[in-house]
Amino acid sequence: MKKAEKLYEGKAKIVFTTEDPDVVVQHFKDDATAFDGVKKGSISGKGVANNQISSRLFTLLEKSGIPTHFVERLSDNEMAVKKVEIVPVEVVIRNVSTGSLCRRYGVKEGIEFGSPIVEFYYKSDELHDPLMNEDHIIAFKFASRKEIDRMREMGLQINTLLREFFSSIGINLIDFKLEFGRFKGELLLADEISPDTCRFWERGTNRKLDKDRFRFDLGDVESTYNEMLEKITKA
Repeated sequence: MKKAEKLYEGKAKIVFTTEDPDVVVQHFKDDATAFDGVKKGSISGKGVANNQISSRLFTLLEKSGIPTHFVERLSDNEMAVKKVEIVPVEVVIRNVSTGSLCRRYGVKEGIEFGSPIVEFYYKSDELHDPLMNEDHIIAFKFASRKEIDRMREMGLQINTLLREFFSSIGINLIDFKLEFGRFKGELLLADEISPDTCRFWERGTNRKLDKDRFRFDLGDVESTYNEMLEKITKA
């Protein structure tokens, strides 16, 4: 699978066309942003880590019955994926209180919920990805009721599968963001699953093992991405 023309470039990835109209190449960059692009930088090796971590997790989820856009890993920092129409709704699953949820509701960090919280956000950099409810999604025709129910269902299934996987390697899955896309009438998990899109805390110490190390200048950013790469790919 060879990449051809650049189709799109975002904050973390570049997407290229291929000779197959149904398949594109995702190239993972080392660029890093936080706080809606206010903070910018680069994390050496991030593209390689996120591509290989996502490849491993997509494969794991596929084997457990979750349909994804993943086709194959092509190189250290590139994968072939199905060309989907991205649903402009980000699905966030929260198992423990942290980040924007604490700021929004004035709760302390580290509260473990009895059951996961599912949130929807409008995927818009210009509007800073505002929180939305199901009525908004339907009114604006971003997704149908059936698609909303399916995204929620898949999100909770993915949460169960990933929490079990990460627990097996001594990591707590705190929260994460998912994106979905339409492909020939089917809703697929798309984008990536990585330390850029998930919050991981080391069990016992609550040491942060994700992009929060970059966001909040916690140090050891590159080594943390490499640590997560090694833990996930060897599990």
